[in-house]
Amino acid sequence: MNAPRATQNDQTFGSRLLHFLTSFPPPPPLPGDVVAENPYRQEPSRGLLTQFAQRFYADERPRVALLGINPGRFGGGTTGVAFTDPVALGDYCGIASDLPRRREVSSEFVYRFIDALGGPTAFYEHFYLGSIYPLVLLRHGLNYNYYDSPALVRALWPQLLDSLRQQVEIGFRRDVVVSLGRRNAEFLTKLNRELGLFGEIVTLDHPRYIMQYKRRALEQHVARYVEVLGGLV
Repeated sequence: MNAPRATQNDQTFGSRLLHFLTSFPPPPPLPGDVVAENPYRQEPSRGLLTQFAQRFYADERPRVALLGINPGRFGGGTTGVAFTDPVALGDYCGIASDLPRRREVSSEFVYRFIDALGGPTAFYEHFYLGSIYPLVLLRHGLNYNYYDSPALVRALWPQLLDSLRQQVEIGFRRDVVVSLGRRNAEFLTKLNRELGLFGEIVTLDHPRYIMQYKRRALEQHVARYVEVLGGLV
């Protein structure tokens, strides 16, 4: 069953984002002991996401989408805001919470390049951070990627298509989309072939990959993000 669509009465980018994330339906039972969770329907994630949307997305401006894989349980799965752990939410975005101040490695990298691009207000004016698949996926309590098994890809494919369709309606620019992660880009390319939503797909290494395997070259990767994203504004 598809989620309800945003309507003309949803006046801002932020209100349409809230509608999409809070109404996106769970998938049918998934193979391989994988389960999906929607953190945006629960507190405190829903309230924090609402504050974030009202602060940074309260306008009609189209944005370039940076799309990751699916939310992790300690970043967007906790705060409701993609690639934003409780520390980044409070210290960079100015939104206080009672959540434990636990860092998440992707969030650490993301807010390095956001800071280099002028900070959250300047960044979110032009860009949207999200995921191809909006729900948290877990297997035996651990984060799982939508592409980690062929059976899971097949099971989720209709929802992956519907997720992209609905997200574009939030107010994405259609000329370009940024994939966070090279494996992710392979599937985004396949999805885009079916849907014809974006004119160009730009690929950057995933923040978690950088922090886990390329930390010695961290500043070079931050500079690469700044160069690429700065050229899209």
